[in-house]
Amino acid sequence: MGPFWFEALIVALLTCAAALAAWVLWSPFWALLVLGLLGLLYGVHHLRQMSRLLHWLEQPTDTPLPAGSGAWEGVFAMLHRRARRAAEERNQLGQALDRFRHAGQALPEGVVILDADHTIEWLNVRAEGHLGLRLANDVGSPITNLVREPDFIAYIEAGQYTVPLILHPLRTPGRTLELQAVRYGESQKLLLSRDITQLDKLETMRRDFVANVSHELKTPLTVVSGFLETLLDSLPEMEPEDVLHFLGLARQHALRMQRLIDDLLTLSALETGSAAPSEERVAVAELLAEVVDEARALSNGRHRIVLETPVPEDVCSLLGSRSELRSAFGNLVSNAVRYTPADGEIRIAWRRTPEAGGGGIFNVSDNGIGIESHHIARLTERFYRVDRGRSSETGGTGLGLAIVKHVLTRHQAVLEISSQLGHGSTFTARFPAQRLAPQSTS
Repeated sequence: MGPFWFEALIVALLTCAAALAAWVLWSPFWALLVLGLLGLLYGVHHLRQMSRLLHWLEQPTDTPLPAGSGAWEGVFAMLHRRARRAAEERNQLGQALDRFRHAGQALPEGVVILDADHTIEWLNVRAEGHLGLRLANDVGSPITNLVREPDFIAYIEAGQYTVPLILHPLRTPGRTLELQAVRYGESQKLLLSRDITQLDKLETMRRDFVANVSHELKTPLTVVSGFLETLLDSLPEMEPEDVLHFLGLARQHALRMQRLIDDLLTLSALETGSAAPSEERVAVAELLAEVVDEARALSNGRHRIVLETPVPEDVCSLLGSRSELRSAFGNLVSNAVRYTPADGEIRIAWRRTPEAGGGGIFNVSDNGIGIESHHIARLTERFYRVDRGRSSETGGTGLGLAIVKHVLTRHQAVLEISSQLGHGSTFTARFPAQRLAPQSTS
């Protein structure tokens, strides 16, 4: 207020001097008139400056401050500095809020800010997708009115947030969410959401895998153990033929366990993304001959196995891992042998697609029991069995097609399955053109 007192003192002295001069030159009336006019002008000046200030206060916060005069110039200057500092603080707060919002939107989890009444104050895009909400429409609404899941409503209203809620939303079947509320401040809550659908599927697969492996190993192990106990208890009284019979059966079941372990190790190496063996040129004709010999040995004369001889222009080499391709082709053929009744026919073929730049096709078809259509999509899952009883009879491990799928993926190939119940199945491996090379002359 210093400028106002100084200005008032100067104006008072000048007014008194003017009034005294009017008294001396004219009369006391003129002295009073001069005194009143000067006081009125000074008051009008202040009213005008105050009016400008009040008009500025009514304008938006970013309106420039008007210029003042006299003592008001200092007042307006101080207000200008204060307004500028306030604007800078608002700008910093705005930037901090924007950074907070951007950070919230970048989080891999969904975030919803709730007040004491479970009313939505803010949420990020991830939470919108998880809970079916919209920031533009749902702010200010109770979340329990929008997410109509009984388990969720009970969790929010119970107020016990130490353990997260596992939710399977009715609106999105197959999705699994993990929700947890966290209290902060005086009465606010953060609701965190995470999509654990894939983790839930992996956990289910892990449980199924452990159960299946335990089952597959338990049966032959029980048989082998039983045979050994019988031999230990009754060996002196047993006939040599019975001993050889028991030992032969025990050996069969031991080999079954060995095949299962070998397949598990192979599948583990394929699924964990281990480095592929060095690639080489694999002669398709030689590979087919080996696969056919194995199929005939497995069939033991019970089936008619036909190898369709490739025409000369189809003879070529495959670029890849010989051991992996041998395993994939062998699994496809052995499956056909196991699931085709006696006297059935199995045809094995290789050909190149006729179009220019086409790839190669390995084909195994049979006239066996066939597969119902709803099973086909799941055939390459580990331990998936169309008929568990028949699979046990045939000695399969339930891992063959899973191995085939991974081997073909590593060679940029795809597996196609077509089947008709009671009329047989066809398994086709399609290789891209870049995997084919001319037959090696060596």
